[in-house]
Amino acid sequence: MELSLFRIYRPEGTNGEIINGEQHVCFTIELPWLNNAHKISCIPEGRYELRKRFDEKFHWHIEVCHVPERDCILMHPANNAKLELEGCIAPVTKTNGPGKGILSVNANEKLKDLVFGALEKNEKVYLTIKKIIQIS
Repeated sequence: MELSLFRIYRPEGTNGEIINGEQHVCFTIELPWLNNAHKISCIPEGRYELRKRFDEKFHWHIEVCHVPERDCILMHPANNAKLELEGCIAPVTKTNGPGKGILSVNANEKLKDLVFGALEKNEKVYLTIKKIIQIS
């Protein structure tokens, strides 16, 4: 499965949309682009494999693998990137400002169902992150 994340970069935060083929899956929020700096920047554009991961904090969630110079980049619920993320990607149902969204838990469950369903069929799942526009 090939998913695409199309981003809009703003100084206050990054918003995006995940597409499966031509079908909308969810919107996303992330930290602003700050040259891939640990814990304060979104990750670089590129193609990343996704895998299923478990920990005590987020339980079952999606990990974004092989991010250059970064580790433990996750996809998990958050509604405010600057307050709740450290470089991860938060699925949201709707964005309502740069790096802000609503109903993240719902969007995260929808994305997990899609990705985990493919993984359970032994399909590889990839996320390709692309820029739409940067706003100063």
